[in-house]
Amino acid sequence: MDENNNMNGNQQPQYSQPVPPVNNTTYVQMPPVEEVTSVGDWVLTIFLTTIPCVGLIMLFVWAFGGSAKKSKSNWAKAQLIWALIWAIIGIITYVFLGAALIELANSLS
Repeated sequence: MDENNNMNGNQQPQYSQPVPPVNNTTYVQMPPVEEVTSVGDWVLTIFLTTIPCVGLIMLFVWAFGGSAKKSKSNWAKAQLIWALIWAIIGIITYVFLGAALIELANSLS
């Protein structure tokens, strides 16, 4: 633009975002913050999951029981998803190894 605010050639007009008024602030109510899970609670949680049958049962209780804190519930759901993934990988591995061993036994006889 020149000194008379006229557009020159291929210049584009400059626009800026309007600034909201300072006196008109609105506040959004935040949801209450959940209590943090303590280190001792996590130590007990991990210890319980190492006990073979108890650990699996407790993962289901924490994941879907509703009484656990949100962080522990999400952690238990993630642990169950990983357990399912590893179980599927294990089954696929056993099927392929079993097929390979049967084929090996057939070729030796």
